Amino acid sequence: MIRRATPDDVPVILAMIGELAAYEREPQAARATGPQLEEALFGPQPAAFALIAEAGGAPVGFALWFRNFSTWTGTHGVYLEDLYVRPEARGDGHGKALLAALAEICVARGYERFEWSVLDWNEPSIGLYRSIGARPMDEWTVFRLTGEALHDLAATSRVNGA
Repeated sequence: MIRRATPDDVPVILAMIGELAAYEREPQAARATGPQLEEALFGPQPAAFALIAEAGGAPVGFALWFRNFSTWTGTHGVYLEDLYVRPEARGDGHGKALLAALAEICVARGYERFEWSVLDWNEPSIGLYRSIGARPMDEWTVFRLTGEALHDLAATSRVNGA
């Protein structure tokens, strides 16, 4: 079963974020707190949304996503930030069910794109994504600006009150 997350799910989502970070070999990078996650998902202006996969009434996975926007199509899309299924529930179709639920959201809302990133060594996930018709954006490279470099660039801004 796939359902929308509720505020009661914040602790389990936070736990699964930690599990995902460990799987992706960066456990120290998962620093989000429960209050931050609750504000982002359920605050007055949600910045992100989440779905929960359940088996036997227990959460076994989640998808956390937010809207993006394409200037080329003039429409919103979905960017999947995290997709995670606990090891004991993998292979039972929960990941595909979460992806299908997000595809349904896209179609129902007229969104034309559903995008995400995957680590190049994560062959099981890549296999799943290819099996549903997703294709890699081989000519694109993801860039990230964080830490000191982010602050250094921000210090050069000429915008007042950004």
